Amino acid sequence: MTVVTARRHADRQRTKRAATNAGADASTLDVRLVARSIAQAAVEVLAGTRSVLQLSRSLDAQSFLSLQHRAALTREHASRTRGSLQVHRSPMVRSVRACAISDSIYEVSIVVSEEQRSRAIAMRLEHSDGTWQVTALEIG
Repeated sequence: MTVVTARRHADRQRTKRAATNAGADASTLDVRLVARSIAQAAVEVLAGTRSVLQLSRSLDAQSFLSLQHRAALTREHASRTRGSLQVHRSPMVRSVRACAISDSIYEVSIVVSEEQRSRAIAMRLEHSDGTWQVTALEIG
């Protein structure tokens, strides 16, 4: 195989991958945008810069209670370890990957970077009554 042939093969592979990524349907894009905003809001809840009540419509009861409990534990730990409040920068969502389980169920993985660390977030989104709702949420 010559260098030119290898280069053409690599170019074709890149074109195929780009076409596959560009061809993502509207529902996958919608799920990714919803997951992105919920993940960022959840990390802000844990940081203490957002109220967990703002996510009450987006999370099912179990996920909501779990996030609320973890935020309370985080606040309690922070009050014991830090003397004063530190300025908090907003987290940045670095990547969002969505996998369709069915037409109305997606599992999504998200990487969120904060000032000193990055977190992995996994969530399951289910579509019902015209809205996406998180039915499982794991924050690393």
